[in-house]
Amino acid sequence: MTAKPQLASGKKVVKALTEFGYRKISQKGSHIKLQNDSTGITLIVPDHKEVDRWTLKTILKQAEIPENEFNKYL
Repeated sequence: MTAKPQLASGKKVVKALTEFGYRKISQKGSHIKLQNDSTGITLIVPDHKEVDRWTLKTILKQAEIPENEFNKYL
């Protein structure tokens, strides 16, 4: 069984992703679009009080960021 990712708000997730080279390129409603210029990967992060753990797990998988590395920045 896999471990559950740490709970975090959308703003905290975006702030942590900036440490990995992502920058905000747009926002529509409660969804923030981030892009990493070096890898070309684009992510959509919900700007909610609490991002669902499995949504966060999927975002990290798309970003190719290990959970333990990401949790250091939360």
